[in-house]
Amino acid sequence: MSIHGMSIMDQLWAPWRLAYVAAAKPPADGDPCFICRGVADTRDRDHHIALRTAHSVVVLNRFPYNNGHLLVAPTAHVGNLHDLTAEQILDTQRTLARMLRVVDGLMHPEGYNIGLNLGRAAGAGLPGHVHWHIVPRWNGDTNFMTVLSDVRVIAQALDALYDALVEALQRSVY
Repeated sequence: MSIHGMSIMDQLWAPWRLAYVAAAKPPADGDPCFICRGVADTRDRDHHIALRTAHSVVVLNRFPYNNGHLLVAPTAHVGNLHDLTAEQILDTQRTLARMLRVVDGLMHPEGYNIGLNLGRAAGAGLPGHVHWHIVPRWNGDTNFMTVLSDVRVIAQALDALYDALVEALQRSVY
């Protein structure tokens, strides 16, 4: 629809993205990345760490693509898969599988996007610390907001997701 040749919807505002854009700078040399800062601290809720295992952590994505978007990362600051030990690889993959079971029971998604981006050219926002993304998906979860602009509607606050996920993890058997 247009008025005098201009589209009524020329711009969709997403002010919450400013926090991501402003913070999306790689750590300075010697400074720990956000995953390593969380691993080194005991305040898991402050760092959105839902689970710690012997060699991995599960972190809620602060700028999710969809409700329930999680990151699974080794506790070691490693940038490439080939630099992980066999124990780290096994632990992160077992953690991925566990998180799928927990999210299945908690959120009942109809599918998942799971993957990792290796290197800045591949879209890695944190190329120095390898991590897998778990993005729950539901039929119809892409709506006009995503189609028209870089805007996503997330239905659940991170604190509410954190509480629900930690509670479900405490009940899970692994």
